[in-house]
Amino acid sequence: MAPPTVGDMQLSHGGETSPTGAPVARWSAEQVLALAPDAASRKAGTRLGAAGPWSGTGCDATGAIWGLCMGSGSTPYRTIVDTTGPAYACSCPSRKFPCKHALGLLLLRASGDAAFRPAEPADWVAEWLAGRRARAAQKGGSSAVSGDGTRGPVDTDAARRRAERRAERVTGGAQELERRLGDLLRGGLAATDRAGYGLWEETAARMVDAQAPGLAARVRELGSITGSGSGWPVRLLEECGLLHLLDTAWLGRDRLPDPLAATVRTRMGLPMSAEGPPVRDHWLVLAQYDTPDGKIVTRRIWLYGRESGRTALLLSFGAAGRSPDRALPVGATIDAELTPYPGGAQLRAELGEQFGTTATAGPPPGIAAAAAPAVYGNALREDPWLDAWPVTLRDVIPVPSKDGWQVADSPADAHADSLANGHADARTASALPIAPAALSRPGLWKLVALSGGGPVTVFGELGHRGFDPFAAWDPGEREEGGGTTGGSVVQLV
Repeated sequence: MAPPTVGDMQLSHGGETSPTGAPVARWSAEQVLALAPDAASRKAGTRLGAAGPWSGTGCDATGAIWGLCMGSGSTPYRTIVDTTGPAYACSCPSRKFPCKHALGLLLLRASGDAAFRPAEPADWVAEWLAGRRARAAQKGGSSAVSGDGTRGPVDTDAARRRAERRAERVTGGAQELERRLGDLLRGGLAATDRAGYGLWEETAARMVDAQAPGLAARVRELGSITGSGSGWPVRLLEECGLLHLLDTAWLGRDRLPDPLAATVRTRMGLPMSAEGPPVRDHWLVLAQYDTPDGKIVTRRIWLYGRESGRTALLLSFGAAGRSPDRALPVGATIDAELTPYPGGAQLRAELGEQFGTTATAGPPPGIAAAAAPAVYGNALREDPWLDAWPVTLRDVIPVPSKDGWQVADSPADAHADSLANGHADARTASALPIAPAALSRPGLWKLVALSGGGPVTVFGELGHRGFDPFAAWDPGEREEGGGTTGGSVVQLV
């Protein structure tokens, strides 16, 4: 039989031993459902998470699981999940990734159903797995594809000339934007609300013509500030100052240190490639969430390296109604190589070869809320245009405040930190306000319920608008050093 026709898609790990022999995680139902592209897929996948519609299910020692799911037609859909990739394929016509059948198969596996006994893969499973792994072995390589499909050497001279021509156009756009900002300030910021949004859209369009999408995006953000409430001229001035700083940094990029120059190129919207030696580690999946940007959906996946102590960000994109193709279960740990992108912060990375998924090992190490603003401040020195920075807070308690909610250091933890800093009389816990964007999400109430008035470990992003929580670990058991071992993870986005 022919293999399923849907191509490889990034997905999550199952629950058998990996090809390396390391223990792997058995995902919870919550982790599987978090991979669903929308509420409808989540609901449909849940219905297929029982044994009723499935037949021919099995798994093998390489980490593959498969099954036949009966649908409305006479022929069942053939579904495969390669949990070491992770990747999946299904013969259904769905354009959603992962499809409801893949979700159902993973939910069935998460329940520990006895149907997943080790077995030799069926012919259609073996054929797909062999083809996928052959393609993975051929992936990479620095060559270009010609019109007839053959590969040839990359024309580096042509690429350099294209980059130089684009840099010239971006420079022209930055110079024009500087003139417009000057005119804006001479006319007075308070008068910009009378010009309407058309002023900003026309300027943004000019930046698009100059091939500087980063400048265009920031100009459009200026338009949303005008008339946005009390004090908007001050906020507009602050954002204009950052935009001016980006312009002048681009125009003087030759005098900048290499990491900062790379950051400036990224902020201007120029394409960058991952470079440098890959870092192999056991990467804990801290959070995964999607943000819409016009017709494109951007998926952000935060990882923490257990051995290297590095935090990394994976980006993937979906367009035309399709969700991004990469999905990893929060709380799982993947043994993989990451290649960092250039830049001062070096957070973004490209996912390389994966060697399996290991068992969940609790939360990453964290810091007190009192120490988090200094971490964000240090990051701003590397990238002045940062809106937020990833931090893990340990032993914090969500508490209500005058303007909403905040996460505060537990009194005992705050007292220990004050003693370490030579302030034995300082017993007041430090607190960080919850960002406005998180106040309307149901995840905030999950955090409050998980805490129950006690300390928890929380991962999120800290910026000038406050702390935005993405994932939290239940309190677990108290360690001798005063921290907690942490238990299962709860997603907050």
